[in-house]
Amino acid sequence: MIDQTLLPERLEDILVGSVGELCEAIKSLRVRGAPALGAAGGYGVALAAARSAATDPAALIEDVRGAAGVIRAARPTAVNLSWVVDRVLKAIEEIKESADVEEIRAATLAAAELIAGEDVSINRALGDRGASLLEDGDVVLTHCNAGRLACVDWGTALGVIRSAVAEGKKISVYACETRPLHQGSRLTAWELTEDNIPVTLICDSMAGMVMRQGRIDKVIVGADRITKDAVFNKIGTYSHAVLAKAHGIPFYVAAPISTFDLAHSEKEVEIEERDPDEIRRLGNRQLAPLCVPIYNPAFDATPLDLVSAIITERGIYRPPEMPEME
Repeated sequence: MIDQTLLPERLEDILVGSVGELCEAIKSLRVRGAPALGAAGGYGVALAAARSAATDPAALIEDVRGAAGVIRAARPTAVNLSWVVDRVLKAIEEIKESADVEEIRAATLAAAELIAGEDVSINRALGDRGASLLEDGDVVLTHCNAGRLACVDWGTALGVIRSAVAEGKKISVYACETRPLHQGSRLTAWELTEDNIPVTLICDSMAGMVMRQGRIDKVIVGADRITKDAVFNKIGTYSHAVLAKAHGIPFYVAAPISTFDLAHSEKEVEIEERDPDEIRRLGNRQLAPLCVPIYNPAFDATPLDLVSAIITERGIYRPPEMPEME
């Protein structure tokens, strides 16, 4: 996988050879973005099956289930990770009564590869549907990174922009830097520059000003989980939604159906809190007194009444309308 912590200075792949290495990559954000986490989790289950020393099916399944629990817990807020892990486990459950060890290993890998392939086609379909919401000449503000780096390919929020550009529309982007880890400046700006899509980078705190100045036509973000009452996305998303509402700007969320968790509400979701040093330090430089308490949630929740529409591969939903879940 691409080591996203090295961008934009270096584009390098890393080879993950164990579940422990995968969980480190997830926690350190070497891989991030809900769909990408899902794909990585699926391959992680297959990796656990391949690396297990078990010689009988029951022991192998037990090893894989244990590894799946570890992978699932690596980042608790993004629902795609647990959804894909459970889907690969289901592939084992369907054959466990008759399969031998090698058949179980093959089934986990086949399920992971199927899911990764589906992600590309899903994002293409999502992008094509969402492109209808963008007009030629639109300027779009986005937050964090919901592009091909956050997926297997194409992207969700950036996928909508890519699809609109592919249709011949002239679209330009304002990318918020996305403190404290700068996914907007390091990743989104890099992706759009690589694609020759015009992009202007701003600090997160400038969003209100550029909206008031009339520079923004639409806001599009991704999502890590969508409950029946809120959208969970990178911290700062809620602020952009409030600002968009105040300035009469449509606020769109682009996410695959797998990101929906309509069985739960906002209050039931655990929001991951990250290392205080992400805020306290910048590289080796100390930015705040060591004694100052720091609150560093990775995500926030945006109430659905601030969301103009949710773009999925199945169609566009305008809250309170939501898709039917299988």
